[in-house]
Amino acid sequence: MKIVIWGAGGIGCYYGSKLQLAGHDITYVARGAHLKAMQNKGLVVEHERLTFSGAVIALDQTDLLNNYNCDDFDLIVLTVKANASQDIISQSRHWLNRGNTPVLSLQNGVENEQLIAEAVGNSRTLGGLAVRIGGHIQEPGVVTAKGIAQIVLGCWPSLAATNATKCFAEMLVDTFNRAGIPTILSEDIQRELWRKLLINNGVNPLSALTELDTRSITHDPVYKHVVYKIMQETALAARNQGVDISEKDVDEMFTLISEFDAIKTSMLVDKEKGRPLELDGICGPVLRNTTNGQAFMTAFVNRLLQTPAL
Repeated sequence: MKIVIWGAGGIGCYYGSKLQLAGHDITYVARGAHLKAMQNKGLVVEHERLTFSGAVIALDQTDLLNNYNCDDFDLIVLTVKANASQDIISQSRHWLNRGNTPVLSLQNGVENEQLIAEAVGNSRTLGGLAVRIGGHIQEPGVVTAKGIAQIVLGCWPSLAATNATKCFAEMLVDTFNRAGIPTILSEDIQRELWRKLLINNGVNPLSALTELDTRSITHDPVYKHVVYKIMQETALAARNQGVDISEKDVDEMFTLISEFDAIKTSMLVDKEKGRPLELDGICGPVLRNTTNGQAFMTAFVNRLLQTPAL
């Protein structure tokens, strides 16, 4: 397959390298020093079960939009930060609509798929999430990742989609699995996205405030209760949106993040590097869809915004 990894940071480069090693034609879209390093020296990805080092096709967004057609590719994988989704989709809307290539979101948050669907339609939109993976740019052109690195994907908003879209999703699951990426097809990807948000909203902001990794937070006698409370508020927001997230889901996801490897969250890494935080993408859906937890989450986010970068 010919695949674009749009937003080739830690997560995107890990999955892209796995697919490239499996023989697929991967184009990495990045920017800044990381892009220049990939263009001049290639890409290095290090993981406990993978070492990739080699030349890659790396472009910036302008090169992609000006020199390629959407239909030059079989799949577009969007791995940009959630706070960049609106701008990127707006800037590329005409380019996307001159083709029929499906778009798969592998991003934090629960609102990216709707933005994509508004631009290209439900039939070309695939929801997805990266599960049990931590990945970061260690230095330009060098990525480190850890974890099982699974993918869950599905038709948007559910498998009650066209037969063609469902068949493409099934083919994609098979393709990813053959590339060594454990992937499953969900019949309700919206619910899976909210389940992941339980974790992201539960630990990302708190880790950026405390400068602690996920293991430290979830095993701290005080912070672990804060994490669980935030997860409960996230579940309430999901139910207010008509998504069935139960207390059992909260327990399962709290156990999952508690037992996962100790990792720096993406929000903590962004704060350390002075980059914009994914506050709206991760915390926004809870702020917008709860009443009981709104004051708590608003105060929490405001505190984070006032905390200087490390």
